[in-house]
Amino acid sequence: MINTSLVKTKLFDYPPYWASCYGAAPFLPTSRKEMDQLGWDSCDIIIVSGDAYVDHPSFGMAIIGRLLESQGFRVGIIAQPDWHSKDAFMSLGKPNLFFGITAGNMDSMINRYTADRKLRHDDAYTPNNEGGKRPDRAVLSYSQRCREAYKDVPVVLGGIEASLRRLAHYDYWSDKVRRSVIFDAKADILLFGNAERALVEVAHRLAAGESIKEMQDIRGTAVIRPELPTNFKEIDSSRIEKPGKAMVMPNPYETETQCAENKENSSASSESEKVSEKKSVITIQPSRHDAKTSFIRLPSYEKLKNDRILYAHASRVMHLETNPYSSRALVQRHGERELWVNQPPIPLTTEEMDFVFALPFARVPHPMYGKAKIPAYEMIKSSINIMRGCFGGCSFCSITEHEGRIIQNRSQQSIIDEIEDIRDKVPGFTGTISDLGGPTANMYRLGCSDPKAEINCRKPSCVFPTICKKLNTDHQHTIDLYRKARNVEGVKNIMIASGVRYDLAIESPEYVKELVTHHVGGYLKIAPEHTENGPLDKMMKPGMGTYDRFKQMFEKYSKEAGKKQYLIPYFISAHPGTTDEDMVNLALWLKTNDYECDQVQNFYPSPMCNATAMYHSETNPLKRVKYKRREDVPVAKGERQRRLHKALLRYHDPANWPMIREALTSMGKKYLIGDRPNCLVPEQDESKQLTPAQRRRSGRHGENRFNGNKGQNKSGQGQGQKQESGQGKKKKNTFTTKHSPTQPDARKEQSAKKGSAKRKPTTKSGGRQR
Repeated sequence: MINTSLVKTKLFDYPPYWASCYGAAPFLPTSRKEMDQLGWDSCDIIIVSGDAYVDHPSFGMAIIGRLLESQGFRVGIIAQPDWHSKDAFMSLGKPNLFFGITAGNMDSMINRYTADRKLRHDDAYTPNNEGGKRPDRAVLSYSQRCREAYKDVPVVLGGIEASLRRLAHYDYWSDKVRRSVIFDAKADILLFGNAERALVEVAHRLAAGESIKEMQDIRGTAVIRPELPTNFKEIDSSRIEKPGKAMVMPNPYETETQCAENKENSSASSESEKVSEKKSVITIQPSRHDAKTSFIRLPSYEKLKNDRILYAHASRVMHLETNPYSSRALVQRHGERELWVNQPPIPLTTEEMDFVFALPFARVPHPMYGKAKIPAYEMIKSSINIMRGCFGGCSFCSITEHEGRIIQNRSQQSIIDEIEDIRDKVPGFTGTISDLGGPTANMYRLGCSDPKAEINCRKPSCVFPTICKKLNTDHQHTIDLYRKARNVEGVKNIMIASGVRYDLAIESPEYVKELVTHHVGGYLKIAPEHTENGPLDKMMKPGMGTYDRFKQMFEKYSKEAGKKQYLIPYFISAHPGTTDEDMVNLALWLKTNDYECDQVQNFYPSPMCNATAMYHSETNPLKRVKYKRREDVPVAKGERQRRLHKALLRYHDPANWPMIREALTSMGKKYLIGDRPNCLVPEQDESKQLTPAQRRRSGRHGENRFNGNKGQNKSGQGQGQKQESGQGKKKKNTFTTKHSPTQPDARKEQSAKKGSAKRKPTTKSGGRQR
């Protein structure tokens, strides 16, 4: 249940702005011509986005645009503008209130570059999948052009790119720590997380004549403050530890595991004070009530950019301050200026979520794109977000940092209404809802069963290392929703494409049976991510025993339903905490279980994630950080080692065999090379070491053509070598499930006969980045 005691005004309770008389537009205007058709002389707010404009609730610009429209504001959209000059940013004229800047549903750098920093040439959020339609670090470029266009118009940053860069952060692409994006963008205010509450408050206060410089106390925002408030107490966490001092500043880790119902009584407090006195150390225990009158000082940007261990410490402190009910404001100095990050926003209630998703979305791309296909829209046009947030806390994922770990749920009726809306509005609807989910498929209406504990809990995950006893894992609400959705007239199939959190699913066998019997189209994707405890502990993921239990249930209920269905497990290579030996063991597990992964993900250090702090600092921020006696973390950073880890996941690809053989030999595991069933790769075939020209016997190697051996290229050995070469180069964009171990050539032939499952990429609102 969402605690709304700190909410001043609900989203739908604000008095509408005077322009509400214009009503809702068919599409938010993208040109002066469209504004004229609506009778507008100007826009109150202009949203600049790196995505193509799709009026669908899975696209951030559509949600915030329609939400502001519901408040009575006239909202214009500038989608994927030419950032090389200010002209495109002046196309709708000067906004009356502010420019809203977002890079889009994805971080522009992750959208543009692979995990190996190679340039992508496609963009799923652009018509015809065309790459290069948004700049690198789009938030910065767009903000600068807006300033050039209209210098005095406030600039408001939002979206996942700004959200994950609200503090000084490690930047993977430049391999250094960068300043908070608000400084580089020269913006007035930054909104982080799902920012509906903050956005609506900023808009109404600006419309009332208040200066944006005065808006320094709004939850879910970051601002640059000329001076810090005098009525707040500072808790200094700018240093890790400094031995030899008689007094130290309050320990930022003290409240990590404390819950409100476990407050110490006065006698216990006295005992604690005595112990502190003996140690010549005074520690002040902050409580959740201090959130209104205290803030935490993080290490400055200047210190973090030169001290990777201090960076891990700062990341840990920041992650302990993510509970919207008990976290405190954060302060970080950048040069002579102070960055002030307010407390996270209070999650939306079910009624507010229903209000947002009931806004008048057209559910199709803007007509200006004509018949061009936008891949991201084609993928999600018949999918539905039923909730937000994730309490899994996976260290490589940015959902917790962006959407939070408290689940925000829609009502069942709201979801059913959207299914009917899709049926009636989406062109070419075939009767299949492609997904009922969100960041995960099965966290709908799950959460802490103890409101007092939830208010003060600082654990990064509710399911690691084990499922918290206070977590409600009853899936009945989800089961009821599935059954009701299947009965909607005109709907033939309800599929579940969001990843299933299988450690939660096994707590409800009835849910697994319902899922497997009615909502799996032959293949179900889940994400064990690895098999070895070393990397799994750093990921905060359960062990493989949990996967095995889910697999047994999946196969049992599939058999009872009379269906042939398969699990598609996802794995990450080169994640912090992963050694070469761990990857070899994972590859052996894959071979033993007859899996071949042809699409794999190398770890991608996105800003602000715990795993990114591990990658940069090579230490573990999930535990208390110290300069001495800290837990060092093995990290695959060099290109060669990262390529090796990825190659081991694709052990079946002949192109990877030379690298794997070399690695196994250097690791003293040469016994894994050969044709025996327990070997990972075959022995090197000397005949295959010939160059293509040698195999063709052409060019300078074609002397045999002149000594009577011409026919050999057309038959016999020459032809056989050419066929072998062709087999070695054959690629399959598939994830293959086999049923018996075979030799390499026979294995390929067998998988070609039996078929394979395509791995379908997914796009979720808010963006899940790994």
